[in-house]
Amino acid sequence: MEIGYFTMPSHPPECGLKEGNDWDLQVMRWLDELGYQEAWVGEHHTAPWEPNPTPDLLIAQALMQTKRLRIGPGGFLLPYHHPAELANRVAMLDHMSEGRLNFGVAASGLPSDWAMFNVDGMSGQNRDMTREALEIILKLWSDPAPFTYKGKFWTVTKPDTMFDFLKPHIKPLQAPHPPIGVAGLSKNSDTLKLAGERGFIPMSLNLNPAYVGSHWDSVEIGAAKTGRKPNRQDWRLVREVFIADTDEEAWKLSTGDMMGRMMHEYFLPLLGHFGFKDYLKHAPDVPDSDVTVEYCAKRNWIVGSPSTVAEKIERIYDEVGGFGVLLVFGFDYKHMPEAWHHSLSLLSNEVMPRLKHLGSAKKAA
Repeated sequence: MEIGYFTMPSHPPECGLKEGNDWDLQVMRWLDELGYQEAWVGEHHTAPWEPNPTPDLLIAQALMQTKRLRIGPGGFLLPYHHPAELANRVAMLDHMSEGRLNFGVAASGLPSDWAMFNVDGMSGQNRDMTREALEIILKLWSDPAPFTYKGKFWTVTKPDTMFDFLKPHIKPLQAPHPPIGVAGLSKNSDTLKLAGERGFIPMSLNLNPAYVGSHWDSVEIGAAKTGRKPNRQDWRLVREVFIADTDEEAWKLSTGDMMGRMMHEYFLPLLGHFGFKDYLKHAPDVPDSDVTVEYCAKRNWIVGSPSTVAEKIERIYDEVGGFGVLLVFGFDYKHMPEAWHHSLSLLSNEVMPRLKHLGSAKKAA
C-alpha cells in the first residue's frame, strides 16, 4: 500500500487566496520529503471553503518545489474547459513536470458552479460533457491524422499542416498520456464505471466504508464492458486522517480544530442539502441528525495514535476488499503547522511500516 494526498484545497473563508496557496505548497514540500507517492488538487469556482479555480497554477509551482512527488488535478472540471485548450495545457504541464503529472478529471457536482457556467447538472449534462471532452482530448493526443470532431457540445478540428509549417504539435511527455484519475462519490457511481471501462485510476471520496465497498463493484461493471481486468492496487481511497502521539490528542486536534470546523460549517451541511448524508452512515436507519462531526470522526475518519490508526486502516482495507493507495484528505492547519506535519510524518514513518503485509494478498479484483 502507498500513501498520497487529496486536497480540495480546503481553507476557511477568511483565509486569503495567496495565504492558502502558500500553505498548500508547504504541505506539498512535506509530502515530497516524507515519501508520499502523489498529491491531487481539486478545482472549484463558487465554494469559499474550496477556493481554487486553477489547480494547474498550484501544481506548476509545486512541481518546481518538489523532486519525486507525482502531482495532478483531482480533477479538472471538464465541462468548464474547451477540450483543445485543455489538451495543450495539460500536455505542457506534463513536460514541465518531467513526467510526474497525473491527470485527474471530474464532472463537477456543485450547483453553484453549474449556474456560473450555465451547465444543466440536474439533467446529467455535466457528465455527458465530461465524457465528450475527454474523448476529444485523448483523440487530439493520439490521432496523428487531421480530423474534425463534431460533438454535442464542442466542435474541434485538428488541422492539417498549413503554410508548410503551422500544425498541431503539442503532446504529453508521458506516452500515450499521463495517468488519468477519476473520483466517485455516489453508490453505483457512473464515474467509477467509466474508470473501469477505460482503465483509469479510480478514486473513492471520503465516505463510510459500507458505501465505499460498492465503488469497486462499479469499477468491475465498467471493466466488464471492455474486457478489462481491474487491479485493486490502482484503487485510491480518500480518508480524513489525523495522527498524534495519543488517541486523546488526535481526537482533540481533529474534531476540536480545523477538521471539525470545516465539517461542521461546510461539508456536513452541503451533503445535507444534497441528500447525501446516507453516504456517511454505517447503517441506513441512522437519522440524519445523528450524522455529526463526532459521528464521522468515530465511524469514518482515521484518527488516533499510530497503533490505533494502523488498526483502523487494516479494518477498512479488509472491509472494502483491498485497495492500493490511501489518500489523506487535506485540511488547513497553518495556525499549527507542526501538528499537521507530525500527523503526516507519523503516517509515513510509524503507521505504514506496520501495514507492509497489506497489498500482497489482494493484487487483483
